[in-house]
Amino acid sequence: MSHTKFMSAAEAAEWIKDGDTLAISGNGAGMISAEDIFAAIEKRFLDTGHPRDLTLVHSFGLGDRDSLGTNRFAHEGLVRKVIAAHFTWSPRMQQLVREEKIEAYCFPAGVIQHLLREIGAGRPGLFTHSGLGTFVDPRQQGGRCNARSKETLVELMHVDGKEILRYKPFRVDVAIVRGTYADRRGNISPEEEAIDMDIHTMALASHNSGGIVLAQVRQIVEAGSLHARSVRIPGIMVDGIVPAPGQRQFYGRDYDITVSGGRRACLEAARADIPAKLERRIIARRAALELKPGVSLNFGFGIPGGIFGVIAEQGIGDQLWMSVEQGVHNGRMLDDALFGAAQNTDAILPSIEQFDYYSGGGIDIAFLGMGEADARGNVNVSHLGGKLIGPGGFIEIAQNAKKVVFCGSFDAVGTRLEYRDGKLEIIQAGKVKKFVDHVERITFSGDFARRQKQEVLYVTERAVFRLAGDGLELIELAPGVDIDRDIIPWMSFRPRIGPLRPMPSEVFA
Repeated sequence: MSHTKFMSAAEAAEWIKDGDTLAISGNGAGMISAEDIFAAIEKRFLDTGHPRDLTLVHSFGLGDRDSLGTNRFAHEGLVRKVIAAHFTWSPRMQQLVREEKIEAYCFPAGVIQHLLREIGAGRPGLFTHSGLGTFVDPRQQGGRCNARSKETLVELMHVDGKEILRYKPFRVDVAIVRGTYADRRGNISPEEEAIDMDIHTMALASHNSGGIVLAQVRQIVEAGSLHARSVRIPGIMVDGIVPAPGQRQFYGRDYDITVSGGRRACLEAARADIPAKLERRIIARRAALELKPGVSLNFGFGIPGGIFGVIAEQGIGDQLWMSVEQGVHNGRMLDDALFGAAQNTDAILPSIEQFDYYSGGGIDIAFLGMGEADARGNVNVSHLGGKLIGPGGFIEIAQNAKKVVFCGSFDAVGTRLEYRDGKLEIIQAGKVKKFVDHVERITFSGDFARRQKQEVLYVTERAVFRLAGDGLELIELAPGVDIDRDIIPWMSFRPRIGPLRPMPSEVFA
């Protein structure tokens, strides 16, 4: 007999108590996000003032930069504390953090997922090297994101003479997850979702903490009708199921079975999505020159997404093994709000297993974004202009890949460029320097990378740098670019000047 109850979203919201810790699944534009339950919790709070003082835990960011996803929880009084890896999809939550109205702790996405697994397994926290030397290291900010956040959730330890971090466990009262189908015994299958994410890990943490598991699904089916291999959460762990017949794969987009892996689309005639903006196109083409047949690759959100178009244009996808931290391997990677999903993927794993692969060194080359970099080779993508962005999966990937290629514009805000007569002309420099004396927060540690003997490049539209023993070294210049006119005045420090070569001409095609 199943103990699972079937209910409306409003009834599920009544199960949430004041002060509960909620772990919620989701990614980007509504992927694997239990939006109906979120909406019911928001409505109950606005109508009654309860539940209140919640702690919200999620690994990747989820929302639409407006009112959906974690934006539904961004009401003063509803949430007291957030532990998350990414905030960019929820400007309302960012505002609460900035205005000191909630506590906020930012950890790597893989750390949050693995910590939830350790909580579910009853172990004494997560012991890992992930985060050493970055803003989550207790010798720096310890993951605290504002003055109101004072708890010590991570501590430095030494094991066998090596530094490690211990992320402390906590009780999870409620897990809110999503699947495609639930059967009458409560088994949950995400088989037509874009990704699996960490729904089992969250359910495990809450169930074994003595909490409850609420699952939103598109359809209820008869017991025994789900293929055993497709069940991601067994019914014994599920307390309540909310059917949501209008559930979509992404916000505003119907289910596409070629994204969930059920069918393969005909993509031969698909247009290669090369970035239209000149600097992004140059960066994508220059970064793509680092590709080698047979390597294992990861691509980050933002400017690195343009490399997908270069790969498609050149028809070299079959020579590479591509993956993203949400669990997808190969296929035509989707970008922007749909980042993390793909058409015609070879495999869709739980993202926690993907992070195991990354943490152990499975990535040969990672192409990642670059908000700002400093003289020591540190990179910041998590705290920019006083705004909390969060690293997502950046830290685990950047710390453990054998080679890292950071991709970012040389400066920002108002930059105007032209490429003509074989030369790149800087018509107007940007107002914001991105190569600074000291980054606002360290999301990638140059010193850690040197100890790990990582190869690190910093690719911009007008110059390429590498991580050297004592900082950044300039190694390539775009044709027409002058060091003393176009590079040094727009940096807050002077890099080492290595043997210089021109950026390859094909980059500017």
